[in-house]
Amino acid sequence: MQQGVVFSPLAVSIILLGSCSINQMAINAVSNALTGEGSSSVFTGEEDPELVGNALPFAIKMYESLLAANPRHEGLILTTGSLFVMYANAFVQGPAQILPRSQYAERDRQYVRAKKFYLRGGAILYSGLDKKYPGFSAASGPDQVRGYLGKMKQEDVPFLYWTAAGLLSAYSLNPFDLDLGRKAPELLAYIDRAYALDPDFNQGALDEFYLLFYASMPEGMGGNKSLVDTYFQRALEKSQGRSPGPYIAYAEAVCIPAQDYATFKAYLEIALAMDPDADPANRLVAILSQRKARYLLEEAGNFFLDAETDMDWDDVIQELP
Repeated sequence: MQQGVVFSPLAVSIILLGSCSINQMAINAVSNALTGEGSSSVFTGEEDPELVGNALPFAIKMYESLLAANPRHEGLILTTGSLFVMYANAFVQGPAQILPRSQYAERDRQYVRAKKFYLRGGAILYSGLDKKYPGFSAASGPDQVRGYLGKMKQEDVPFLYWTAAGLLSAYSLNPFDLDLGRKAPELLAYIDRAYALDPDFNQGALDEFYLLFYASMPEGMGGNKSLVDTYFQRALEKSQGRSPGPYIAYAEAVCIPAQDYATFKAYLEIALAMDPDADPANRLVAILSQRKARYLLEEAGNFFLDAETDMDWDDVIQELP
């Protein structure tokens, strides 16, 4: 009589463990491929913003699914968290800012959505830092925060940058959020540490951050207008004059409060004259930045008393709620 094959409990366990191992290897391989060097340029190098805007929600959910299956993968944590921040800024808050005044209710609704996405991204990024430095997100007080930051390395700079950028963007949408407001000096400390580790990160992204932060925040929360021009010049140098971002940031954060329409107009015209193809890896960022520059120029009459515009004030009055 032919003897049947008998599987012992140990043999079954070995087979199951081997299957799980192979499955995890496959997940790791996909995770590495989707977060490896150059993967982000698939989005940031695109020339059609609508294509990216329509694709990003699916991409974000895909990355979230992978992250659920591979929760300790640093590349997935960073990519998923930063995509939430990018999407909130470029495709939720950005379009809401340029809605007509009559659509104030829709603008406010989109701002609420953007803030939620910023916070979701920040929470994911914190989870990555907590895995490397347990307890970091719960650190309280300058001494504790500095202690954690002192342990961090250059590889942690993207986490620090995107966490600070996301949470401060969330705060900018609701300055009455006291919890986020109290956290602002701590978030600036993240950028200070990132700058010490890698001052040239992302072609001057940290300098542009400082420009906006020091120009926009009150002195009691870390603002310092005397440092703005220094970081503006550094941002221009590190981006090699190929990014419209620093000019637009300066025009909005510095020129409008100072009512300096001449510089505002000059810098926005410089930004609009730039060729997005000069930096293919950041083509999308340049195109979206130039859209904002056009909007700011067209709406200059709302920001400056002496702006040279063709605004029809009768139309403005009719749009008011």
